[in-house]
Amino acid sequence: MKNQTITVETTAAAPIEKVWRAYTTPDDIKQWNAASDDWHTTAAAVDLREGGAFSSRMEAKDGSMGFDFAGTYTKIVEHRLIEYAFGDRTARVEFIPAGNGVQVRVSFQAEGEHPIEQQRMGWQAILDNFSRHVAQAA
Repeated sequence: MKNQTITVETTAAAPIEKVWRAYTTPDDIKQWNAASDDWHTTAAAVDLREGGAFSSRMEAKDGSMGFDFAGTYTKIVEHRLIEYAFGDRTARVEFIPAGNGVQVRVSFQAEGEHPIEQQRMGWQAILDNFSRHVAQAA
């Protein structure tokens, strides 16, 4: 089902400036960018501009496996939108004002190797970690 778009979302209970910073700052990314407690992000780099590159190194805490997630920003609208390309796929991150904070909606093109629901659950788990990170840093 490659090229199918998957959307996940969460609400981060904080002002947009704080939510944006947590989503785009390497030190913050290393705190929340994992789908489960047995994984972590050991390195992150962000060049937050159109044409700028980003990367993060995700690894199993037991050292058994890891991978790099990297791409290029294609559109940045501060406090509103981040679009990027990674490999032959694209993603869009929207920051939408909500009554109790900011709704963060991530839409991305599915890859063909893993089931759609597994991809949705993994990205949703990461976004849930992001929301918890923002709330804890409040």
